[in-house]
Amino acid sequence: MGLISFLKSKFAKKKDEKYNNGLEKSRSAFSKKLNDLGKKYKKVNEDYFTDLEEILIEADVGVNLTLQTIDELLQRAKKEKITELDELNDLLIDILFANYTDNAELPTEIIFDENYPTVVLIVGVNGVGKTTSIAKLANRYKNQGKKVLLIAGDTFRAGATEQLALWGQRLDMDVIVGKENSDPSSVVYDGVAKAVKEKYDLVLVDTAGRLQNKNNLMAELEKIKRVIGKLVPNGPQDTFLILDATTGQNGVVQAKAFNEVTKITGVVITKMDGTSKGGIILAIKSELNIPVRFIGLGEKMDDLEVFDLEKYLYGLCIGE
Repeated sequence: MGLISFLKSKFAKKKDEKYNNGLEKSRSAFSKKLNDLGKKYKKVNEDYFTDLEEILIEADVGVNLTLQTIDELLQRAKKEKITELDELNDLLIDILFANYTDNAELPTEIIFDENYPTVVLIVGVNGVGKTTSIAKLANRYKNQGKKVLLIAGDTFRAGATEQLALWGQRLDMDVIVGKENSDPSSVVYDGVAKAVKEKYDLVLVDTAGRLQNKNNLMAELEKIKRVIGKLVPNGPQDTFLILDATTGQNGVVQAKAFNEVTKITGVVITKMDGTSKGGIILAIKSELNIPVRFIGLGEKMDDLEVFDLEKYLYGLCIGE
């Protein structure tokens, strides 16, 4: 059974409405174009693969992964003697997402430390929804019964501390803030010390989003990591990069830049419901081997979902 058939069978009775609705724009751009391609050509030929390449690149799958996928599709179609376009499209999806998983178990949810607070650094450029994503993550785990602390480590951007403090009030949770332009590592140290003493489960640390001088940002993040490590063994346990799905391939560029500055353990994709280019998830995994951990499928507080590859696939390729 191919992947498409498997997904249709699995979600026949109950599809995930958040994924289905959140991926509507991407689905109309990707799945519809694949279907139209099948109507345009009566048989597989060179023009078919040229058009398919264009569809994948327009969906932000990325040039490298697109060329790799087309090459593998050609080889397997020839080997398996596939001539029917519907069957070829199904094989395309199999290849794309087999490349994503690479037969590996990819992490999604935050894994909690039994003895110490779990500390997650949040990085990303300004304007991608970083503060809102922190609030949504905090809300998610608060609703799971976790004790959550927020730390305003972006002390230089005007309004950043105030925004996080406001979210803390709305969510009824503590926020550690410092004075404007104060040393971020000092604020983080005070916050993590509080979390250890008062037995918090999760600490979410906002950090600066400046990429103009990567050396300065690298030094700042390394210092923050050092002070966390003094209080929490193996901390921070995760570093999440926030990316805006609507920025397309620029998001991949941002991911590469931040991964050069600090080791990213997962990506949080925001505004997926606002883009027609859902392939960015595949491009990030292909280019950097970093998994998407959470995906924003709407504006509500509970619209940040753990990334589920099967639900994503169904919403992107099949959903209605």
